Amino acid sequence: MSVEETEVVVVGGGQAGIAMSEHLGAHGIPHVVLERRRVAERWRSERWDSLVANGPVWHDRFPGLEFTDRDPEDFASKEEVADYLAAYAEKVGAPIRCGVEVTSVRKHVGRRGFRVRTSDGDFDARYVVAATGPFQKPVIPPIIPAESGLLQIHSSAYRNPAQLPEGGVLVVGSGSSGVQIAEELRAAGRGVHLSVGPHDRPPRRYRGHDFVWWLGVLGKWEASAPPQGAEHVTIAVSGAHGGRTVDFRNLAERGITLVGRTESYSSGILRFAPDLRENVDRGDENYLALLDEADAYVDRNGLDLPEEPQARVLGEYPESVTDPVLELDLAAAGITTVLWATGFTADYGWLQVDAFDEDGRPRHQRGVSSEPGVYFMGLPWQSRRGSSFIWGAWHDARYIADQISIQCRYMEHNDSHQRPFRPTPEVITP
Repeated sequence: MSVEETEVVVVGGGQAGIAMSEHLGAHGIPHVVLERRRVAERWRSERWDSLVANGPVWHDRFPGLEFTDRDPEDFASKEEVADYLAAYAEKVGAPIRCGVEVTSVRKHVGRRGFRVRTSDGDFDARYVVAATGPFQKPVIPPIIPAESGLLQIHSSAYRNPAQLPEGGVLVVGSGSSGVQIAEELRAAGRGVHLSVGPHDRPPRRYRGHDFVWWLGVLGKWEASAPPQGAEHVTIAVSGAHGGRTVDFRNLAERGITLVGRTESYSSGILRFAPDLRENVDRGDENYLALLDEADAYVDRNGLDLPEEPQARVLGEYPESVTDPVLELDLAAAGITTVLWATGFTADYGWLQVDAFDEDGRPRHQRGVSSEPGVYFMGLPWQSRRGSSFIWGAWHDARYIADQISIQCRYMEHNDSHQRPFRPTPEVITP
């Protein structure tokens, strides 16, 4: 079988791969984007039916295309996000080949570049960009054994309440996914327990602006690394129901039983850490601190924005916080399903190069890996806090494309320098 040659192979046809393609195209660098399924597949088939984006459409988009038929403050559905990404790929002419799975990438021996093996033939590429993103392998902690008789499902496999067996549900995880799914299940009449871990809890809107605007003007999207000890802290924010601030007190008032971090299981009994109040308090501290910074910004810049003193009224702790459940007999509580909203881990088994640390995490600086010629796109905190968003991926891709362009020019100089010297023929005048 023949081997196709190109300068760059981009692996992944989501927001990171599309952004990468746009900037490589702007540099005139030949490339191909390989996507094992459809463009933006995870938005289409690996999220629940009612999911909407967590940021308004004026913010969570590429610079060169707006969402059509949407008010700027609206939150796009998952299908709208997928359609938007596909439209943008078409707009920038991204050379995406769908249905092509990359099975391995290895360095050439004795010459530069990589052999990329796929389900549809092999490629030789000078450079490879891993744009598969962070949401590759669902994580279910090994707490409850498979033989427990409970249905255990990850949030990536959840679609709607009718999918689950009759009975109550324990949702583990208090980030965006866990909170939204817990709300949906409760609204469907299910008994719901929500296991709450450490989290940030920004206001959805404050003084007339969405929290994404506040994080922007306060410079927080540009933070280059998470605060010490907060590397795995989730963000409790939701665009569901038009967008509203996540309030764990309100969730409890609506009949959701809050419990602490899920710790262990034995003989049908699930045990929780005694950290629920601490986690709620820290989320409140994060919430109030952002209000303080927003107020200070308004005063410092003389902005005419409406005051919201009621935003600081937190209300009483629910009983589940003041008298927390530390042990739960799942059968007695009627719980038949445990839904794990516990995130994902990366899976780079196909990328067989020296670009990972001892824990399998990419070694990189702003996406430029420790293996020359290999680059990463779509990583959390790749260059800044905003890297996980559509617009953040666009800016990261521009930087990576610049670095590849620089390397191409170095190689062009090397190639021209190594050409054999051919003197200009002497012209003899008669």
